[in-house]
Amino acid sequence: MSGVRTRRRRERLERRRARRRHAMAAMASTVVAVGAVSGLLAASDDTVRRPVAADGSVRQRVAAPASPRAATVPAPQSPPVTRHSPAARPAPTAPGSAPPASSARPAPGPGTPGGPRPQPRATPPEEPLTLADHPLYRHPGSHVLDWVRSHPEDPRRPLIESRIAEMPAAVWFTAYDPATITARVRAVTAGAEAARAVPVVVPYAVPDRDCGGASRGGAPDHAAYDAWMRAFARGLGSGHVIVVLEPDSLALADCLTERDRAARHASLARAARTLKAANPKARVYFDAGHSGWHPAATMAAGLRAAGAAAYGDGIFTNVSNFHRTGDEVAYARRVLAALGGPSRLGAVVDTSRNGNGAPAPGQWCDPAGRALGQPPTTGTGATRIDAYLWIKLPGESDGCRGPAGSFAPDYAYALARG
Repeated sequence: MSGVRTRRRRERLERRRARRRHAMAAMASTVVAVGAVSGLLAASDDTVRRPVAADGSVRQRVAAPASPRAATVPAPQSPPVTRHSPAARPAPTAPGSAPPASSARPAPGPGTPGGPRPQPRATPPEEPLTLADHPLYRHPGSHVLDWVRSHPEDPRRPLIESRIAEMPAAVWFTAYDPATITARVRAVTAGAEAARAVPVVVPYAVPDRDCGGASRGGAPDHAAYDAWMRAFARGLGSGHVIVVLEPDSLALADCLTERDRAARHASLARAARTLKAANPKARVYFDAGHSGWHPAATMAAGLRAAGAAAYGDGIFTNVSNFHRTGDEVAYARRVLAALGGPSRLGAVVDTSRNGNGAPAPGQWCDPAGRALGQPPTTGTGATRIDAYLWIKLPGESDGCRGPAGSFAPDYAYALARG
């Protein structure tokens, strides 16, 4: 029995030794295989990165800089992690805490959870609209339009309608009417705002208006005028509007005493301040006569005394007169230069009846042989000339072919024919 046991022990020992030999052989095969694969990967990587010479040989690779992970990078005090830059090496994770984010992961971008909100694209500020961005306003209530509507069969009607009635023109406010002036002005400016157009309004109620001439009248005194002007200003609305402030109020002021002239200057300055305070978009222009009247320096002195440079937007010339546009433009620039005000000051010129130029001296009242001038526009193309306007409505009498301001169809027809 002992022999049998001995034999069995030897067999078990041989079987164990055989198993060990097989295990060692398998391990050796695995090591060889891994080494072969590593060698293949290294050779492949080296071939890709190394430039190949013309003869097919691989050139020696330039040594790459040391890996950033091998260097110690000092962390900044306030670490702004750039989205595409690796972060500093993470600190060891405390037991039970979440693992740190991978250093290769980009920072959250706009629109991703945890990232910054997308910022709306900046919109450039809208530039404020100027006078030239709007057409001038044609008010539907004028003497010429009333005549056109009531004379459909008159042979003069087509020419008067097409050449005068369809043109934008100023609206005059000549009555001293404190109770109704706000509503009357607002009716005009509201219509212009609805039409997206620029109205031209003419307040004409200064005390001692026209020095007792054909257009005499106005407020009874300057305190009453101030109140009337405040009511006028309340009707301006908030849109663009051109205010032709009191025609002849400065050019014809030499009929006044020195004291009355000073009072008028102060009253006009207050009026301009009131108008601008009520509507900052209002463009207020002061009286500068015309090129055939006072020298530029004389007019500039009166304008300065009335606050035109301080409170106004410029001057107007040639109202109810006939001087050619070129002469008026040159004159307006001389007045502005003599005034010495800011460069923003400009001028508007009445071109309604100056197509044939001025008549002989002294012939100012509905003279014969005149013609319509350049149509109204804010696009003059002339330096410091803001607009050519029809301030005096063609066909409305100066006082010789009918009451001042009334419509004279014969005169309108003659002007339209030229």
